[in-house]
Amino acid sequence: MWIIIILLIIGFFFLVFLGIAGYGIFVYNSFVTLRERVYNGKAQIAAQIESRWDAVTNLISATKQYEAHEAGVLENITAQRSSIGRDSSMMDIEENDAQLNNIVGRLIAISEAYPELKASEVYKSTMESVNKFEDNVRHSRMIYNDVVTQFNRKLRQFPTNFIGSIFKFEAQPYFEQTEQKEEMPTWD
Repeated sequence: MWIIIILLIIGFFFLVFLGIAGYGIFVYNSFVTLRERVYNGKAQIAAQIESRWDAVTNLISATKQYEAHEAGVLENITAQRSSIGRDSSMMDIEENDAQLNNIVGRLIAISEAYPELKASEVYKSTMESVNKFEDNVRHSRMIYNDVVTQFNRKLRQFPTNFIGSIFKFEAQPYFEQTEQKEEMPTWD
């Protein structure tokens, strides 16, 4: 009789252990999934910024015929753009984005100085592409911040915070609006 009771107690504790271990594995895997979604979100922002760079490069080509000196300066800046991706820090992405915004602002200033450029179909269609990519970047940033919120919340909530700290998961930074973004040039 005692053997049956001991076996039942051992079986009970084994099931409790399996439940705790299963829960730990589930939480660990959900952290890994969310962290990968954070990395993917960062890569999406980088891809959209790269597309915007390409559109601006085309805009510079259209600008060349109107003002060789200004377009040359902008082309040199564009040639210096850095490559960003999922492993880039938020600081790298924000610096690259700020550099691009500076170039776009200069292109807008050139178009104001040369009304015939602003009326050019190539300029108009390329500027529409730049706008489209800016919207895509904005959307990608929102998705990234949503995923970071999910990840950071799970990392701070009880009892998942224990598993997060055991496996050294760290809170991820949000993509925040920079001062330059607050003063973005208009496309008008």
